[in-house]
Amino acid sequence: MTKPKIVFMGTPDFAVESLRALHEKGYNIVAVVTMPDKPAGRGYKLQFSPVKQYALENNLPLLQPEKLKDETFIAELKALRADLQIVVAFRMLPEALWSMPPLGAFNLHASLLPQYRGAAPINHAVMNGETETGITTFFLTHEIDTGNIILQKKIPIEPSDNAGTMHDKLMCAGSKLVIETVDLILSGKVAGTPQAQCTTLKFAPKIFKENCKIDWSKNAADLHNFVRGLSPYPAAWTELENANGETLGLKIFETKVEFRQNQLSVAEPVEVAGTLLTDEKSYLKIVTGNGFLHLLSVQLAGKKRMTIDELLRGFKITEWNIKTKMA
Repeated sequence: MTKPKIVFMGTPDFAVESLRALHEKGYNIVAVVTMPDKPAGRGYKLQFSPVKQYALENNLPLLQPEKLKDETFIAELKALRADLQIVVAFRMLPEALWSMPPLGAFNLHASLLPQYRGAAPINHAVMNGETETGITTFFLTHEIDTGNIILQKKIPIEPSDNAGTMHDKLMCAGSKLVIETVDLILSGKVAGTPQAQCTTLKFAPKIFKENCKIDWSKNAADLHNFVRGLSPYPAAWTELENANGETLGLKIFETKVEFRQNQLSVAEPVEVAGTLLTDEKSYLKIVTGNGFLHLLSVQLAGKKRMTIDELLRGFKITEWNIKTKMA
């Protein structure tokens, strides 16, 4: 019996785990589609995507279209006569592609749809202080992340988790869910369930550098989650400024919260949000809207990541303040 033909589409590390699971279990992958090579690093040399690297190492047929609507690419895909398409961390597909295979095209998404539709579901779930997220496989349709759900799996978010640890947990769980989904589709026993109608939807739009700047007027717990949700990448950041008007970027990767023990009396001074407090040896905390955020792991612009005691040993932090005013 001929094995059903599968086309896999993906680009980053998150997608490699699913591709590896399919390949190692012997599914008939007739093509791997990934993004074109892009220049990166100091020398701007062309670099392969993680999915391309895996495909080359395992002699899997590879396609790298510049445009998904390119007629030549569409013709190549049609000629493969694939039965099923699997999409993991790729681009939005035009209907000409996802409507092509007879068994359909499905996507793996790192949230419990319909919540956290969008490009950065892992980051936003942690940033919002969620205690649970998950993974979903669903059939592709016209609108992004809205198709009928095939399978879902819930994954807890522990207090110690950040975006990086959740990425790895969801990546591994997702690869198993992809296999379960393929087997279910090939068995002919899947219909798909429409996504639930929610009165309050939380979205997960793409994150840009400007979205990662810390607003110290917010409460400490929310800022702690903000840092967790952006760690280790793209990383929350703030800007330091000295008396000479020089500025220096500071990325923040790990924090802990300290709430005020008692309400200050009227006579006591209240520190302004963004004020740095330190013993210059072991701790550095910053005043927030309702308490303090202790910095535990940071990175000065142009330096390596370090613990806060390492920073304080080699950097005169008392000569700097948090820059709170816009330039």
